[in-house]
Amino acid sequence: MSLALYGFLMVATFMTLIMTKRMTPLVALIVVPTIFALIAGFAGGVGEMMIEGIKNLAPTGVMLLFAILFFSIMTDTGLFDPLVNRLLRLVHGDPLKILIGTVALCAMVSLDGDGSTTYIITIAALLPLYKRYDMNRLYLCCLLMATSGIMNLTPWGGPTARAASALKLDPATLFLPLIPGMLAGLAFLVGLAIWFGRKERARIGHVKSNEPTAFSGMAVSQFPEARRPKLRWFNAALTVLLLAGLVSGILPLSVLMMLAFAVAMIVNYPQVAEQKERIAAHAGNVLSVVSLIFAAGIFTGILAGTGMVEAMSKEVVGFIPPALGPYMAPITALLSLPFTFFISNDAFYFGMLPILAEAGTHYGVEPMAIARASLMGQPVHLLSPLVPSTYLLVSLAGVDLADHQRFTLVPAILVCTVMTVVGMLVLAFPFIG
Repeated sequence: MSLALYGFLMVATFMTLIMTKRMTPLVALIVVPTIFALIAGFAGGVGEMMIEGIKNLAPTGVMLLFAILFFSIMTDTGLFDPLVNRLLRLVHGDPLKILIGTVALCAMVSLDGDGSTTYIITIAALLPLYKRYDMNRLYLCCLLMATSGIMNLTPWGGPTARAASALKLDPATLFLPLIPGMLAGLAFLVGLAIWFGRKERARIGHVKSNEPTAFSGMAVSQFPEARRPKLRWFNAALTVLLLAGLVSGILPLSVLMMLAFAVAMIVNYPQVAEQKERIAAHAGNVLSVVSLIFAAGIFTGILAGTGMVEAMSKEVVGFIPPALGPYMAPITALLSLPFTFFISNDAFYFGMLPILAEAGTHYGVEPMAIARASLMGQPVHLLSPLVPSTYLLVSLAGVDLADHQRFTLVPAILVCTVMTVVGMLVLAFPFIG
């Protein structure tokens, strides 16, 4: 049996197990790749592959650990209460306005290019509204993830930088023609939010609230003793400095999160007993997310270390008939949906994209067009269980991963389709070479 077939079977088995809820993602990420590596004859090197994968994701795991702690503590102190109260006054109990605001807020926050930060900030601001009005949180996760997937195409975002690096292209030149497609995708999401909003209006109606400012967010109901209203301005300044550091890249992301967490704890909870209490309060959330990150390291480590990723890429390109060669750009856009879902962005852009670009040049399709087309699958990519921020999103929102995947898959595919069609119409990548 070929390595490519082992790879496809491994991914299919993994997705089937978690989407049918026969196995938790944590267990499946460890067990499934290990079994397939042993069956494929890699028993001697499987341990090294696992360690390599874990090492690659370790900085991400550390970052998420301290990011969850930091923003959870900021919520405990009441930092986001004024924002929530302001949003309550603006929406006037209307679910439709809340859902449209979800897209708008996420689009603005996503400009920093970091999905984890985007989810933490938007969930902290919006989840109290969804809880207060008993709205469907699957709508929240769907809109946040799809919006983040679109905004992730900015030149400083990971996918565009990877595509430009892999094919040695200028990121700005690569990005600019994608803007019409991104705007069309956002417009589609606003329309989707309106549709969701009308369904919620029919279900729960307009919620009456005579004193909207009396509600002060999650922190009040969960940990009233942890509120620090007198330190709100300090906490706001600390958060702004943290986000500025994230954008400027002055220090590695994981280090910034650790420093911000330490400062927040010292200032807000100077007593050791208080610090232990706050960490214990959020330990369960932290463990559920970080454990999945390291388990995902085993999956990606085996996928790359055995050579399955490279074999899968070559197999797919080999299936493209010569008659379809001039259509390599839309074919690349189509392939980006399943492949960025099943394998990591690094594997797709550094492993598969150069092969697709090389095939395209034989039929007169420019590498720039292939690179732009390869970015169209990002809204679907974020649904992948190999994306760390996905676990953060569903954990903070209190939504089951499998439920989120089933609900959001079709809207994500539709967003990708809209961006692809507009991209071809504005010649960001031509329909035919």
